[in-house]
Amino acid sequence: MDSNVYALVMAGGKGTRLWPESTAKKPKQYLSLINDKSLLTQTLDRFDSLIDKENRFIVTTEDQRELALLNSRNKINNEGLIFEPAGRNTAPCILLSIATLEAKFNLSDDDIIAVMPSDHVIINENGFHQTFNKALNVCRETDSITTIGITPHFPHTGYGYIKIGKEQGEGFKVDQFKEKPNLETATEYLKSGLYLWNAGMFLATLGRFKTEFQTYAPELFSFYTELLESIKSDKDISDLYGKLPKDSIDYAIMEKSSKVSIVKADFDWNDLGSWEAMEAVLDKKGENTIIGENNGVYSEGAKGNIVYAPNKFVSLIDVNDLVVVSNESSLMVVPKSESQKVKHVVEFLKKENSDLL
Repeated sequence: MDSNVYALVMAGGKGTRLWPESTAKKPKQYLSLINDKSLLTQTLDRFDSLIDKENRFIVTTEDQRELALLNSRNKINNEGLIFEPAGRNTAPCILLSIATLEAKFNLSDDDIIAVMPSDHVIINENGFHQTFNKALNVCRETDSITTIGITPHFPHTGYGYIKIGKEQGEGFKVDQFKEKPNLETATEYLKSGLYLWNAGMFLATLGRFKTEFQTYAPELFSFYTELLESIKSDKDISDLYGKLPKDSIDYAIMEKSSKVSIVKADFDWNDLGSWEAMEAVLDKKGENTIIGENNGVYSEGAKGNIVYAPNKFVSLIDVNDLVVVSNESSLMVVPKSESQKVKHVVEFLKKENSDLL
């Protein structure tokens, strides 16, 4: 355990790709889909032997305050919730967070901040611990932003990729970030062995973060001092934060900086980007994947289905490769191969100003 290493867990997302169970009122990071703990709680548990709870923080939105508190009880600093006044993408969110850590918790430029998503699934915790410690070593040795990349096991077209360069200690220098590829390009990436999936996990010292923001996102960084002073004096920062340019951390810094390193993950990883992804992280019940607790299952001539129907009796007869999601308010049935089309339903409900989102 190292007192100068801090965890910053990003938990403000809306998670509509797992609609109808994941909604703006209760996004996927607060759902217990894999076991009886929410994805956020599992993320915090992963740091139990790595980072003291006093050095763990969550950045989210005010409307998720109660959910964040409920799912982080005794797992973060007593004042460990950082609230983003409005969604402005990941670069302003991280800038606000590091300013808060410096202003309120007296971090120095040498302290390391590990930025982690709140809604990913990692089963092999020992592998995560080993990889995290490697990333810490590389971060310290190279004074770089050190990211953790996932070795691809099929040509996924829904992830960004990172091309690795020359070796740097236990990791590599990043050669290039690549946008989500088409299938042909993803297949080439896989064959080359030089590309890793971008999992959005990275570590850097406070000083390195500030330098890279100042160098590659100067318009954004120009608000840093004012943010610091406002946070120190407990001023409302809503108006100030609304002036920050919207941008992702990848576009603002990672893709431009020459000070980015990468280590290969020694663990399984899934970002649960669709209902179909559940098959990879849950054991099948017979020929089908049944998520969560229900009142029993009857299956006849049915296989390859994914079903989420809490507290219901599930019967499957002569149907194959479907996603069936049923909760108290909604029912969704879609072919497994088209599970990404849930976004069409979400778009429709947004237009209708539906309270089902």
